[in-house]
Amino acid sequence: MSQVPVMPTTQAPPPDEFETVPSGKIYGLMAEFDTPGALMSAAERVRDAGYRWWDCHTPFAVHGLDKAMGIKPTILPILVFGCGLAGATMGTVLQWFTNSSSFDLWSGLPGIMVRGYEFFISGKPASSFPTWIPVIFELTILFAALSAVGLMLLFNGLPRLYHPCFKSKNFARATDDRFFLVIEARDPKFVRSKAEAFLGSLDPLSIEALED
Repeated sequence: MSQVPVMPTTQAPPPDEFETVPSGKIYGLMAEFDTPGALMSAAERVRDAGYRWWDCHTPFAVHGLDKAMGIKPTILPILVFGCGLAGATMGTVLQWFTNSSSFDLWSGLPGIMVRGYEFFISGKPASSFPTWIPVIFELTILFAALSAVGLMLLFNGLPRLYHPCFKSKNFARATDDRFFLVIEARDPKFVRSKAEAFLGSLDPLSIEALED
């Protein structure tokens, strides 16, 4: 009875856990941590490593995380102050024109002019700054508040109905009890293999590649 020769077999290499993300389609690498302290320590090391495009996601505000990430103050307060000042100026000019002037001003529409009306009450002066304070105050607060909300949304790229992190099942715990750090692929220092090894040195619970 003849025997069928058995061909030697070779063991297949272990599949790459990031193989499901095609090359060039990756958004970044995400590391998962279980405590705020672990995330703070990781953020400090990522900051010191020189990465620029990265972020942290937490279920609640972590005191000192912005400092650990090296986040600098934004120009937002200066812009809000400028908008508030513009509101105060508009309130002053508006009341001066409507109550203390009597000249024609083009409304911006063809054939339509507007005219101020000198409004005298009990012999009081038409240009009375104390009486203008309520309107000036209201316009200052209105302009500052609207600019603060609008510019905050603009600077943060909001509203944004989609984010690559949402594709991760683990990321669902970012609103519960997990803390995540994401290094984006657009960072000048990002090299996938090196970034993966670096995140691994931070002792995370897991590392996951995010598809763009």
